[in-house]
Amino acid sequence: MSRVARYTIAVLLCGSAGVVLAAESADDTVDNTLTNARAADGSYIAWREHIIDDPELSGVELSGSDGLAMADLDGDGFEDIVSVHESDTVYDGKPVGHVRIAWGSDDPDRWELSTLASGPEAAAAEDVAIADANGDGRPDVVVACELAHLIYFQNPGRRPRTTEWPRVIPPIADERGSYIRVFFGDFDGSGRPAVVAANKGDQNPAMETADRDSISIYLLPDDPLDGGRWREQVLGKVRIPINSQPVDLDGDGDLDVVGGARGERRILWFENRGELRFEEHRIDLVGTTGEGRRLDGFNMDYADLDGDGRLDIVSNETPGYLVWLRQPESFDAPWHYIEIGSMVPDSLVSVRLSDIDGDGDQDIFAGAYSRGPRAEDGPDVTVNDPLGRIAWYENPGRDRARHWTTHDISRRKRGMYDKWIARDLDDDGDVDFVGTRGNSAPYDGVIWLEQIRSMTPVASFESARAVDSQSMPLPASAPGAGSR
Repeated sequence: MSRVARYTIAVLLCGSAGVVLAAESADDTVDNTLTNARAADGSYIAWREHIIDDPELSGVELSGSDGLAMADLDGDGFEDIVSVHESDTVYDGKPVGHVRIAWGSDDPDRWELSTLASGPEAAAAEDVAIADANGDGRPDVVVACELAHLIYFQNPGRRPRTTEWPRVIPPIADERGSYIRVFFGDFDGSGRPAVVAANKGDQNPAMETADRDSISIYLLPDDPLDGGRWREQVLGKVRIPINSQPVDLDGDGDLDVVGGARGERRILWFENRGELRFEEHRIDLVGTTGEGRRLDGFNMDYADLDGDGRLDIVSNETPGYLVWLRQPESFDAPWHYIEIGSMVPDSLVSVRLSDIDGDGDQDIFAGAYSRGPRAEDGPDVTVNDPLGRIAWYENPGRDRARHWTTHDISRRKRGMYDKWIARDLDDDGDVDFVGTRGNSAPYDGVIWLEQIRSMTPVASFESARAVDSQSMPLPASAPGAGSR
C-alpha cells in the first residue's frame, strides 16, 4: 500500500475523533526523505517497521516500554522476546507495570503474546535479562523494577507458554529503592550465573542530594526460588548508579563489570581478579569537549573499533551525543574520547553495534527519547524540541580521516527507543533490529525494523501504522540534516 493511500485511510478512520495523524504527506519529514545510505553491494538501505506487541494487538494497556531480551524459552528452535513496560504515562509512583513474552515462530510477523507478570510485582519494570539460573538447561528471567525490587522467574519447562512461571522477590532485593539495570553473568567460571544490578536509590533522586548507592552482584543458591538465600556482594558505591554491564573489558577471559554513575557524571569498571574479587578502576578521559554534557554510561556497547586488540566503548552522552572511548594500553592511562555523531536537539539514549551495511565493520544503530507529553503529540511541541528519533551511523572503515556518516531513519513528536537487539529476523542475509518504543501511548510496545535493500532510493522509513504520532523533519541546524 502506498504512503498516500495509508494517509487517506487514516483520515477516513479518524474522522472527527481528534486522533493525531502522521504527517505522511509532508515531503520534508525524515520518514519520507529518500535514503542515500548504501550497502557494500551498492544497494540502497531503508527500513520497514513491523509491530510485535502493543495495546491494540494484546488488549493490554502497555506504555513506557523499556528493556527487552531474546532467547528460545520453550525449546522450539525460535527465539522469543521478553519485554518490560512501566505502563505509566504520568509517573505518579503507583506500582504498575507489565512483563510480556512474544513467542516466536518461523514467521517474523507471527508472534503469540502473553503476560508473565503485571501490577505490583512488575512495578515500573525497567530492564530484563535471560539465562539458565538453576542449571536445568532452560532459560530463566530476572527483571529490574524501578519501584523497587528484583524479581526472578523460573522457567517451568513443560508448556511454558501456558503454565504460570514460579517466581520470587528475594528479600535482600526488596524495597531497595530503584533498580534500573539487571544482567546475568558467570563471574567465577562455575557455569552458573549470578545477577548483577545497579540500584539508583530513591526514584529519580536529585543529583545534589542523592546518597551513594550500590552496584552489586547477587550470588544465587542452587534453587534461585529460595529467595532468602540470595547473597549480595557490593562491587562499589556511587551516586545514582545506572548501569552494570558484564563484559570482558581487559580481554583476560573472565567477565568484568562496567558501571555508570549519573550523579558523578562518569563511567567506571570493576576488574575481575578471580574468586569473586574485584578491583575498581576509574575511566578518565582525554580529548573531551565536555561543556554542558554528561557522560554517565546509561547505554553502552563494546567492540575493538580501531583494531588494536583492545575492547573500546561506544556510549550515549547527554543530551544527544554518540561517543567512542578508545581503551589505552595501560589501565592507569586515560581513555581517548572521540565524538562520533550527534542527535541534538534530540536526546540520544540507545546504542547498538552491528555491521548494518555488510562491509565487515561495526556500524551503530541508535534511538532518541522525546521529552514532551507521553500520551499526546502536544501542539506546542516543535521541530526544535527533543523528539523520538531513529538513526544509524556508518563506520568510515580504515579511512580514519572520514567522519562517521549519519543516516536518519525516522523522527516523530513522540517516541523513546530505549534498546535495540540486532538480528537477521527475516533470514535474508542482512541485519534487522528488534526494539521497544515508549513515551508514545497508545503506540508503545515492541517493534522490529526490517532492513530493506533496493537498487534505487526509496523513502527512509515505512511505518507499520496508518495513524501514529506526527512525523517530523530535522531542524535545519541539526547535525546530519540532509543525510539519510
